[in-house]
Amino acid sequence: MNRSILTASVLTIAVFSSCKEIEKEAPEVQNYWPQAGVTYEIFVQSFYDSNGDSIGDFNGVTQKLDYVKELGANAIWFMPIMPSPTYHKYDVTDYKAVHPDYGTMDDFKKLLEEAHKRNIKIVIDMIINHTSKEHPWFLEAKSGQDNPYREYYVWAQKDTIADLLNKKILTLDSDNIRQWHDPGVGEDFYYGFFWGGMPDLNFDSPKVREEIYEIGRFWLQEVGVDGFRLDAAKHIFSDDRQIDNHEFWKEFRGKMEAIKPDVYLVGEVYDKKEIVAPYLPGLPALFNFDFHYTLLETMNTGDGMLLAKKQKEILDFYQGITPSFIDATISSNHDQPRLLNELDSDPAKYKQAISILLTMPGAPYLYYGEEIGMLGLKPDEHIREAFLWDIKSKDKGRTKWIKAKYSKDSTVTPLVIQRGDPNSYFNHYKNLIALRNSYPALAIGSLELPAEELPSTVMAYFRKSGEQEIFVVHNVGKKEVEIRLPDGFEEMLFSLGEGGFSDGKLKLGGNSSLVLLK
Repeated sequence: MNRSILTASVLTIAVFSSCKEIEKEAPEVQNYWPQAGVTYEIFVQSFYDSNGDSIGDFNGVTQKLDYVKELGANAIWFMPIMPSPTYHKYDVTDYKAVHPDYGTMDDFKKLLEEAHKRNIKIVIDMIINHTSKEHPWFLEAKSGQDNPYREYYVWAQKDTIADLLNKKILTLDSDNIRQWHDPGVGEDFYYGFFWGGMPDLNFDSPKVREEIYEIGRFWLQEVGVDGFRLDAAKHIFSDDRQIDNHEFWKEFRGKMEAIKPDVYLVGEVYDKKEIVAPYLPGLPALFNFDFHYTLLETMNTGDGMLLAKKQKEILDFYQGITPSFIDATISSNHDQPRLLNELDSDPAKYKQAISILLTMPGAPYLYYGEEIGMLGLKPDEHIREAFLWDIKSKDKGRTKWIKAKYSKDSTVTPLVIQRGDPNSYFNHYKNLIALRNSYPALAIGSLELPAEELPSTVMAYFRKSGEQEIFVVHNVGKKEVEIRLPDGFEEMLFSLGEGGFSDGKLKLGGNSSLVLLK
């Protein structure tokens, strides 16, 4: 999508003459984090370069904290910031340091201090399922079976693997054989679920657990972060030991809360709700990947109630396990193609998808650059391209560690231009976040579905908190539809596209949305 398309995509609001014009003082914007606040995910390497070395850094993020505040986010989640041999840094070589490309620990502590002044919480990626194969622990462990660090990792003798192959318990083309790797010394193979460069830690070892708890203490107590995003939380133990996984995370949570009672923990458990839910006692916040995929399916098929029904089902299911759970909803992240690409670069569908995300229950996560319509497809590097702050000739902070393939000036309108356009993606995000945080029903309210049958492309739901009740309706199709207006909902809080109501009827044009207060 180029800039001319963005400018041409102004979505008009047609409100019928009998709509009630109610002028009220704007309600106060509240901070609902962590239960329902907004978290902004940042890949430091691509965000803002403060020193001209082509790589984003902590000081660059510090300079842009006011921007995060302006957007309305309550917290930042940093993708890995620890030393690592890879650009993405999901294979750590030192758990008590920061990557020198990003700056010093003092730079990071200054960032923390400035973020906290602005009431922005800081969550960091904690990668404890595995280390880098260059981590000192692994270098020691592979040196011999008698090394004290040997027990830090999972090993199998070559003849054991051969025996399993002979018995057809393993096959050469199966995932589980590909997860065993030859370190090039001796007869033992080590286990690495994701890749040979990431050997899995052995959590059956009490020493490993104590190391991990000490690392958590360091970041919470000595550095001062507010919490952790726990990578690959499902894979601490193998798939046939899920109960052990659940118990470990409960133990981990207890250890972290003993250090910092209000610590925030959000886990990555990539699976269906029945597999995800038992992790809630240990990880009180979990990413809702079903939300992401069902949102895409809804927008691309026009099946109106698909997402609302799925979300209601998930919330009710989780409620029965842990009433205080935090549903971390996402529309995209660093592992998924950019949302605009997934929606055929259609501005109307894109704006509506975000309208759905930010009016649904949950604690939404926003991936950096989505708010300006950045683009990106696999491989992952190109989902993590540089943020466009200004036009290229003036953008002193734009990072250059990778040549942009998708998010360029010819395809994405830089922030500086979008700020001045009331119909831009940026202002759409900003206005919706402010709306969400101004009405408790939208932020923390329950989700209730209408009993009546609706046209197939209509998504409708009620949000309720105390005495406040809000009706949200979206037409995810391209043709105009008409539905009955629920009694009493006559104050319009937000509208997208062409729509309005009159004489008890509500009309919605293609990809249009309305948010109404009772």
